[in-house]
Parts: sequence; structure tokens; C-alpha cells
Amino acid sequence: MTLGPYFLLILLVLPFLGSLISVFLLNTASRVLPSWVAGATALSCLLIVFAAYPGVSGGEILRFHAEWVPQLGLDFTLRMDGFAWMFSVLITGIGFLVVVYARYYMSEDDPVPRFFSFLLAFMGAMLGIVLSGNVILLSVFWELTSIFSFLLISYWHNTAAARDGARMALTITGIGGFCLLIGLLLLGNIVGSYDLDKILASGDVIRGHSLYLPALIFVLLGALTKSAQFPFHFWLPNAMAAPTPVSAFLHSATMVKAGVFLLARLWPALAGTYEWFWIVGAAGIITLLLGAYFAMFQQDLKGLLAYSTISHLGLITTLLSLGSPLATVAAIFHMLNHATFKASLFMAAGIIDHEAGTRDMRRLSGLFRFLPITGTLAMVASAAMAGVPLLNGFLSKEMFFAEAVETHADSILDRILPYVATLASAFSVTYSLRFIHTVFFGPPPSDLSKEKPHEPPHWMRFPIEFLVIICLIVGIIPAISIGPFLHMAVVSVLGADTPEYSLAVWHGFNLPLMMSFTALVGGAALYFVLKDYLATCDDGPPLLRRLKGQRIFERILVEVSWRWARLAEQRIGTRNLQPQLRWVVATGFLAGLLPLYLSGFETRPFVFSGVDPTFASIWLLGICLALGTAYLAKYHRLAALVTLGGVGLVVCVSFVWLSAPDLAITQLLVEIVTTVLILLGLRWLPKRTEAIDEKITLRARFRRFRDLALAVVCGIGMTFVSYAVMTMPVPDAIANYFLENAYSEGGGRNVVNVILVDFRGFDTLGEIAVLGVVALTVFALLRRFRPAPDSMDMPEQQQIQNRFDEERPERSEGDTVRDYLLVPSVIMQWLFPVIITFAIYIFLRGHDLPGGGFSAGLTLSIAFLLQYLAGGTRWAEDRIRILPLRWMGAGLLTAAATGLGAWFFGYPFLTSHFQYIELPLIGKMPAATALLFDLGVFSLVVGSTVLILVALAHQSIRINRLRAIEAEKTKEA
Repeated sequence: MTLGPYFLLILLVLPFLGSLISVFLLNTASRVLPSWVAGATALSCLLIVFAAYPGVSGGEILRFHAEWVPQLGLDFTLRMDGFAWMFSVLITGIGFLVVVYARYYMSEDDPVPRFFSFLLAFMGAMLGIVLSGNVILLSVFWELTSIFSFLLISYWHNTAAARDGARMALTITGIGGFCLLIGLLLLGNIVGSYDLDKILASGDVIRGHSLYLPALIFVLLGALTKSAQFPFHFWLPNAMAAPTPVSAFLHSATMVKAGVFLLARLWPALAGTYEWFWIVGAAGIITLLLGAYFAMFQQDLKGLLAYSTISHLGLITTLLSLGSPLATVAAIFHMLNHATFKASLFMAAGIIDHEAGTRDMRRLSGLFRFLPITGTLAMVASAAMAGVPLLNGFLSKEMFFAEAVETHADSILDRILPYVATLASAFSVTYSLRFIHTVFFGPPPSDLSKEKPHEPPHWMRFPIEFLVIICLIVGIIPAISIGPFLHMAVVSVLGADTPEYSLAVWHGFNLPLMMSFTALVGGAALYFVLKDYLATCDDGPPLLRRLKGQRIFERILVEVSWRWARLAEQRIGTRNLQPQLRWVVATGFLAGLLPLYLSGFETRPFVFSGVDPTFASIWLLGICLALGTAYLAKYHRLAALVTLGGVGLVVCVSFVWLSAPDLAITQLLVEIVTTVLILLGLRWLPKRTEAIDEKITLRARFRRFRDLALAVVCGIGMTFVSYAVMTMPVPDAIANYFLENAYSEGGGRNVVNVILVDFRGFDTLGEIAVLGVVALTVFALLRRFRPAPDSMDMPEQQQIQNRFDEERPERSEGDTVRDYLLVPSVIMQWLFPVIITFAIYIFLRGHDLPGGGFSAGLTLSIAFLLQYLAGGTRWAEDRIRILPLRWMGAGLLTAAATGLGAWFFGYPFLTSHFQYIELPLIGKMPAATALLFDLGVFSLVVGSTVLILVALAHQSIRINRLRAIEAEKTKEA
């Protein structure tokens, strides 16, 4: 590999690494160290991007490719072309400036390390979007931006506005992200590959396919929701509850730019059709006009800027909808220009809020005499936003006007576009002029929380100065300053279709110039006519006061979460466990039977070849135990658990009989662990009366027969499914492949274990991740679990022991082992090192003989279970530091790191390697990287099991605490 690909990997990993480092600074009182870490991370990323410029500028596409699941076309592919390079500069460059700004903006009282951790992770997710070379990988990072933006918007989560805004943003963009995934899967299905380059090169195939329209709609739903385009525009103004540095970053270079980035990225594959023009064009034109109109009537500075962002994103979307290469050039150019002046304006608004104590324009006036430098910078940035000549915003708006007057499609949208463009530009002049005139001119403010505003520290103002200088340089000498970078980005999108275009400031007197002049003059006149009305308008824009997206969203949310959910709860919901299990079992039965029915499977005829009497006796015993479990389950839980354990042992013996020792060991260990955990859980269930004296009603009889019928049907169904699967004609090559290659490619003679940690390691990684999620879920549920009152009484054996203790002399302090468990507890404590040794033995032999990480993890879990049973919760935790969450985290990271390690040697994810190593006194010994993966499985199994154990065991501590409180109250009474 060349140096370029490693640049891409480092560039992507570095922000997440900086985010992780910031987490460990949470206890830091000062904001200086976290800001230095974040600044160094962002600046390093920016330097890496600049280092990649020589290769990218020459037309090269830098790549990093690592196989993930090559059979499914899922590869970890990163690519950087000119367009990705341009966005990488915006993300890292503006990100660095935002970090510098946030260093002075954030209060010492805020958890600043948490802020920078979220910000860096957000930066990394956005870099992942622009660098992804596989559309499924792009979808993953797309969702990450939604999650981290949710965390950033809700940073001040003690306020209702932050919580509501974050929830709305996550809901809208999350639904859009799900739609995007569907669209990308459809595109991959059409092309036959999820590789971005292949999709971009297959535009004719995609546009001519019958799935083009569904794929287009789903992709556009993802892009339009992300970029807050109509009718999904309402979430963005509500995201202003985030800190101003977040708003500056989100509105300029990240999040909302992801949608238009995707539209431009997929432009060669999806654009140029009537459907594209109408869907994208209608959304863009409405958003362009609606956002500008709403921005004029906002009283909050950030609200005005938020709606202006919506309008400018609508402008970019409109340009991309036209299907013209020149329009695409203008769209990419405006992405750059909008990022510079919008970031500077948001940071200026933050300074005003920071120094004046408010963002309400009705309370702000005459601040130029207090903030002359900030005011000057804000004026220049506002002029760029309004499209004033000799500033960068003017150039891209001129290109927009030039494309608006061209005919692209003979439709009403095309004919009204010049008028909409001029009107929206006039509105942008109005709100830009209002921003400047209202805040910085007029009488001195008299209703501020701070007595005398003043200029902020220079380094807080530096990011605005830098961005405003860029606005001026690009506006005055565009061909020299931005020309090469823009051309590089445009060529990477359009390729051979790149048109001739000019970045000259002066193109003579033409129609676009007249449209610009009309917009400037008309917008200024409109402001001075409406100035007094705008200063007192409190109820929103005229004519559209009732069009409030937030209200519509909340109404839909209430409708779905209240009425529909309540109706569903009334119809199928219940507080009883049995009906819920009934639905789960029935659904599982249908889910297993339906695919077999639809696939038209064939089974071989059943041939009876005799039964071994011993094996039949074992199974007859298992059937009797299963029936006994069903009979005893309602009233005799302990007896039912014993018989259920007997069923498990019968299954275990069956595995031994059928020469499956790995399954037998695992089954035996699972039976031990689950039996003990369920036994601990039985302690906290409410007592049940005996069935002998119960008067069985007709309804109760019906319910029991219904459950019995469902159980019989499902049992027969599973028997049928098992028989069908085992008798289906399956090529012998599958089994033979594993048998023949287990040792040569996996380095192990235990084929079952080699399949789990090598051939099907990806499945195993997913399974242990699910196991970890289940353990966390159980722990979370049991934290809020409150036992039934009749289960809180002390067990009879302990009551007898307590009465016996009262008659004896005082026992030694710390002796918590009860006499009635003295002998078993001593034995269980002595078994602790023995079981640990046995677990290590099971683990080390697993690759060649029955055993492995899963079995060893269960074995070690049994050792911890015995210690809790022997001495109690407090005794065990005073002597053993288990830390199950660390076990789980270390296990998942170890397993994942083993898979990632294969990439550095050019192999697919989770490819294992083995060789013989020479050890002193021992000789040659086989060593496989799968052992590390198995170690991760072992660690996660131990952590998950012990976490459930801890959750159950701590119920006793909670009950003892409640008893102590009640006893104290009784004593006081």
C-alpha cells in the first residue's frame, strides 16, 4: 500500500481517538486541557488533509480498502477525490476554528470535556460520510452524525428546549437515515455492488431500472431530512438550543451539509430524469422561498440565521435539481461560500449573546459602539450572505441567477424559477440588513442583563476574522484563490461532463446582474418599509403564522405515541407475562415455518431403522420431565425448575450419544448457570397458592387448553422444521469444506470451534454483542425492579438461624457464613481456584479438543456464582473485584481488534492466521490468532453472566436496606 491510504485511515480514526481521550478528562476542572486536546486533534486532521492535496490535485483518488464480508460486498473502503477533499477541509478547518472559539465561549461550569468529546466524534462521523467508498459504510456514518448531533443539541439537557430540539432532530433525521439505507440497498441491488465508484459509473443502468423511482424516493428522503428541506425543515430552528459553537459547526460544514453533499455525490447516478427534477426541484424551491420569508420575521439572532441556512440549502438543492453541469458547479461553489459566511455569523451571534446576555433583537441596538470590531466582521459576513458584490456570496448567487434564467425543463417550476430566485434573494437582503441595522445601530441598549458589553478576547474573535478574510479574498480574486480547489471538486463529481465556467467578478451588463441589482435594491427597500413592523412582530410571519412545523410534528407524535400506541396496548398489550409469551411463541413459529413453505423445500421420506432401547429410555425420561415441568410450573416453581434442569441434562446426554461433545459441554454449563440464576430470581417472585383447593373456572380451563394447544402445535412445528432441515438435500461440499480446511486454514482440529472463531467468526462477533446487550438490558430492568411484598420475608432457614444466633454469644465481626450452609459454603469457597484452573484448561484446549472461549467463560462464571451463594453478596464483593462491565467491554474490543488486525496484513476482517512457535522446554506449539478472538468471547461471556448475577444479588442488599429503614421508623415511632 502507498502512503495515501494510511492517511485516510488515520484521518478517520484520529477524531474518534481524540473524543475518547476527552472522555478521560471529565474530572478536569479547567477547560484549557480539553480544548488543547480537541484543538490539536482538529488541527492534525486538517494537516493530514492538506498533505493529501498533491495526490488529489493531480486527479488521483486516494483509497484505503479492507475486506469486511466480501461475499456480501461489504468492504471497509475509504476514498478521497477532489470533492471529498474539499469537504474534508471544511469539516476539519471550520472544526478547528470552532474549537478555538469554544475555548472562550464555554463556561467553566459546563462539562467542557464532554462537549469536546461529542464535537470530535461528530467531526469523525462527518468525515466518515465524505470519505466512505462503500454506500453501506456511508449509511453507518450517516446514522452516527444523527446520534452525535442529538448529544450536542441536548448538551444543556437541563432545559426543556434542548431536550425537545434534540428529540425532534433525532426523530426526523433518524427516520430519514433508515429510508436512506433502504435506498442505498436498492441501488446496490440494481448495480450488483455497494461500491460507490461502481454505482457512480452505472447511472444509465440505474435510471433505466424499474427500481429507480423507489430507490430515488428513499435516497431523497434521507438527504432532504438531513438538510432540513421542505417539508422536513422545521427541526433545524429547534436545534438552536445547542451551544453556539455547535450551531456554527452544524450549519456550516457538517450535518445539514451532509444532505446536499449526498445529492451532489450521487448526481451522476440519479440526476437527469423528470422525477429527479420535480421532487428535488419542488423541495428546493419551496425551501428557498419559505426559509427566507420566515427568516425576516425572527426575533432571535440564531433563529434568523437558522432559517437563512434553510433557505441557502434550498438554493443549493434547487441548483442540483436542474440536471445541468453548470448548475452543479454553482451548487458546489455555494456550499463553500455558505460555509464561510454562515460559520462566522453564528460565532458573531454567540459573541453578542456572550457579551450582551441576550439574542433577542428587540432588546439589542447600538452595539457597534461597544463591539466595533465584531460589528465590522458581522457586517461583512452579512453582506456576503446577502450577495453584495466583491464578496464570495455574490459570485455563487450570480451563477444561480444565470442558471435560473436558462430553460432546463418545460414545466411550471422552470418558468417560475427566475422570479422565485429574485424574490428569495431580496428576502435574504432584508434579513441580512435587519441583522446588522437592528443589532449594531440605533440608540444604546437599555434592557440588557450586562451593564456594558465589550469586545471578547482576541482569540475568540480570531475564527471570525479568518473566515471573513476568506469571504473578501474569494470575492475579489476568485479565480486565483478558490479556482483550483473548486475545479478539482467539480471534476471529481462531473468527470468528463465538466463544463467551461468562469469565476470572473465582472461579466458585463446582463440579466443575472440585473436580477442581483433588483434583489439588493428591493430587499433594502423592503426592510425600511417593514422595519417598525419587524421590530414588534411577535407571532410569526404574516399569512403563514399557523404553519408551524413543530406543532405539526408534536401533533403527529402525540397521535402515534398516544392514540395508536394506546390502541395497540389495549388490543394486544397486557401486564401479564403469559399473553406476551403467547405472542412471542406464535410469531416465532410462523417466522420459522413461513420461509420453509415459501422456499418449496423437499424432504426425504422417513425411514424407520430401529431405536436403541437405552437412548429411547433417556428420551422417554426427558419427555416425562418436560410434562412434569408443564404441570408444576404454575404453583411449584422450584420443583418445575428441577424438572426443567432434568430436561436439559437429557438434551446434554443426547449430544454425547450423538457424538457432539462440544455441544454437550456447552449445554451442561448453560444448564448450571441458567438454573442458578433462575433460582436466584425465584426468590423475588410473589407467592402462589396451591392448585389443589382452587376452583377452576371455565375461562381458566379454556386458557390452559389454549396454551397447551399452542405449545403442542409449536412443538410439532419445530419437530417438523428440524426434520425438514436435516433431511433437505444439502451438498456434501459444505461439510467437507469445513472438515478439510479446519486445520489447514484455521489451525485447529476441533472443527466446531474453528467454525465459530474463524469461518463464521463474524456471526460469533454479532452473537456476543447481542449477549452483551441482553445482559445490560437485564441489569437495567432489575435496577428498577421492586419485589412483591410477600417475597420480602426472610427465608425460613435464615429466620431459624437468626433465632439461634440470638441465643449464642456474639460471633466474630465479619463472619457472615451461616451455620446451616457451613459445609457447602466451605466446599464452594475451596472450589474457586479449582474451577478457575479448569476454566483455563477448557479455554486453552478449545481449538483442538472440546472446549473454547464460550465454555470457559461459563465455567469461570460458575466459580463466581458459587462465591455469591457461599458467602452472600457483601462477602463476595468485599473480597473479589469483578467489574463485569470492564470484562464485557474488554471482550468485545479484543474480539473486534483481532478482526481489525487482519486488515493490516491485507486480509478480510476476522481472517485468522496460525503457525508453530518454538517454546523453551516445550518445543513446537501451534499458535493461532483465533485464540485472541476466543479470549474476547471468554471475557464477554464472563462479564455478561456476572452482570446478571450482580443485578439479582443486589436485590438482597436493597431489601435489607428497606428493612433497616422500616425498623428505624418503627423504633422512632
